[in-house]
Amino acid sequence: MIELAMSKEIDGTVTGPISKEAINLAGFHYSGHTEIYADLTHTKDYAMMLAHQNFRVIHVSTHVSLREACDRVKKDRVYRVIMLGYDAVGRLGIRSPRIGVAGLNPHAGESGMFGREEIEEIEPAIKQAQEKGLSVEGPIPPDTVFSKMQGGQYDLVVVMYHDQGHIPTKLIGFQYDDKTKTWGSVSGVNITCGLPIIRVSVDHGTAFGKAGEGRANPESMIQAIKIAAQLVHKKTIIESQSLPTFFYPSH
Repeated sequence: MIELAMSKEIDGTVTGPISKEAINLAGFHYSGHTEIYADLTHTKDYAMMLAHQNFRVIHVSTHVSLREACDRVKKDRVYRVIMLGYDAVGRLGIRSPRIGVAGLNPHAGESGMFGREEIEEIEPAIKQAQEKGLSVEGPIPPDTVFSKMQGGQYDLVVVMYHDQGHIPTKLIGFQYDDKTKTWGSVSGVNITCGLPIIRVSVDHGTAFGKAGEGRANPESMIQAIKIAAQLVHKKTIIESQSLPTFFYPSH
């Protein structure tokens, strides 16, 4: 499928859930679909964006330990993710998106009392993006930035690590009913930003426990297909009219 997209025989790709344990046991040492796509498309700079309606997050790091995630918060990477997110949200139809950048530490470091990553790495990246004309604010304390986005202040939040972005997105997109033991809603999609091809995925795991029982919820897959079609349409317009984009990686 990736090869077909790279050769432009198809316009975009949509993936279902994948068992990270299974692919590694089979001898393919990837931490997920995102990393497979990056490897096979020879992409160095990429990022995972989760989207549930108007709630969107893009990650500085994803499938690494929390200890390593802290070490990956560097100016160049944070700046690159801001730019990737700006472009991705623009392709979803939002002009001049407003971006909030979450801090890494409690209270966004409290002026260095609880960590200096905000001062030394995140703030310089934000200033660099602002100099490019982007509407970017931060670093914002992680315990308030998502409420601000849900209230309409931001179109996208740049998060520093996996769970910082996944937990709030799935809190509003997933609805579990313990009385019926079912998921009433499993909403949201995963978009890989920075690839030379379009890739959208479901925003949930394999749910092997439901296999063969007819209880799987197709909501996220339906959304992923619709978003992929929207991105294909936008890309077609850009390419046919040779329209400039603020940031679009070339390979």
